[in-house]
Amino acid sequence: MNVHCTSHPPGPGRTPPVTRFLLQLSALGACLLLAAASPALAIQQATPESDAPASAGIEAAGEPIEADDASASRQLQAKLTTDDDLKDVTASVDDGVAELDGSVLQPAHKQEAGKIATETPGVAAVVNNVEVDDSLGAHFQAAYRQMTAKLVAIAARAPLLLVAILIVLLAAWAGGVLSRNLRMLRLRTDNPYMDGLIRRSVRVLVTLVGVLLALRLLDLSTMVGAVLGSAGVVGLALGFAFKDIAENYIAGVLLSVRKPFSPGEHIRIESYEGKVVALTSRTTILMTLDGNQLQLPNALVFKSVLLNLSQNPKRRFEFKVTMDAAHSIRQAHTLALDAYAHIDGVLDDPAPSWTVVQNAPTGIELQFFGWVDQHHSDMGKVRSESIRLVKAAFTRAGIQPPRTTYHIVTSRDAEPQATQAAVEPPHAANVDTSVNRDIDDQLADAQRADAAAAGNNMLEHDKDTP
Repeated sequence: MNVHCTSHPPGPGRTPPVTRFLLQLSALGACLLLAAASPALAIQQATPESDAPASAGIEAAGEPIEADDASASRQLQAKLTTDDDLKDVTASVDDGVAELDGSVLQPAHKQEAGKIATETPGVAAVVNNVEVDDSLGAHFQAAYRQMTAKLVAIAARAPLLLVAILIVLLAAWAGGVLSRNLRMLRLRTDNPYMDGLIRRSVRVLVTLVGVLLALRLLDLSTMVGAVLGSAGVVGLALGFAFKDIAENYIAGVLLSVRKPFSPGEHIRIESYEGKVVALTSRTTILMTLDGNQLQLPNALVFKSVLLNLSQNPKRRFEFKVTMDAAHSIRQAHTLALDAYAHIDGVLDDPAPSWTVVQNAPTGIELQFFGWVDQHHSDMGKVRSESIRLVKAAFTRAGIQPPRTTYHIVTSRDAEPQATQAAVEPPHAANVDTSVNRDIDDQLADAQRADAAAAGNNMLEHDKDTP
């Protein structure tokens, strides 16, 4: 507040000097009083204004506490909402105390809600009023919500799902094309079984690559490790459960690689004999000589002794003839060799041969051998015809089969005169007693073929063997 004190000059009627001095002195005193009163008035006017902010500050001091409770309540509710099992739980925070209400399906979910509330900033204490609802309806509703949520998620990702399905179908188609055109990959073989195995492997591998790409597109590549791990465990369990099937399958693969026989060949495996029909992934199919189909496990075929009767076109047959001891062995074998050596089907190389099996009181047993070409003649028929012709030749020459004769002696003085037996000719110089070389040439050919094919013969040739 400003105070201005001024003096006015006297008018026409002048005031006396003493009076004028007193007036001026009074005016000066009034100015001094006003000047002294101005600070007090300013203080009185400022006092209400200064008190208002103080009271406002007191009121504002309570707002941060309420704001902290609201923030903690929002954070806690947001954490509970993110958990599907705690969506029905509600939370409120008042003076740092969190109160939880609602219902859950499991006691563990109630404990989890309390733990989340305890870890929320601004919460000093927790009052957990959550109830555990284990009724069938609550579980059914939870399952329904989960199924609905998954269906909605699948519907939202339907375009990606369609693209992933197209990738898998395209990979399957490409695998089929590549499996039918193995020459493009230079994987084609002359073995039909291995060819089929390679076809299936190529198709499966290409399709598997398509599946992996589809999972990567759907952001499910993390499942691949789990799936492969589970597949390994399942494969191990199935391996133990189906050990015999796996053994037969592997044996089939090895047999198809080694090829010890071909379709149509006559083989003998232990006591089983027949002609090969086919080699499958699990069994070897034979047709027995009486027309029955025989299936042998590949593992048995692979581990057993196998006799291939058709691998070598030349095959030897034999038969035995027993004659009475009174006849000449030289005459008998000459007649027999001449009888069957000229049969159509009996080979000249190796030539027919014979041997004496035994000379017993029951007779002389002769054994005859001959060779046939299985590609042009049937061994059974040639052998039967040879036996027939030898029997006819012996009959014409009077060579009898052995006859059992009993001599009853009633008196030493009256013994019957012994029948004169045919005399064998002395040993001739041209009799062949050399080593039998019938199959030496064939054996040498087989050894040369095996050495050229594999070259892994573990047996060294004996230098002393001719």
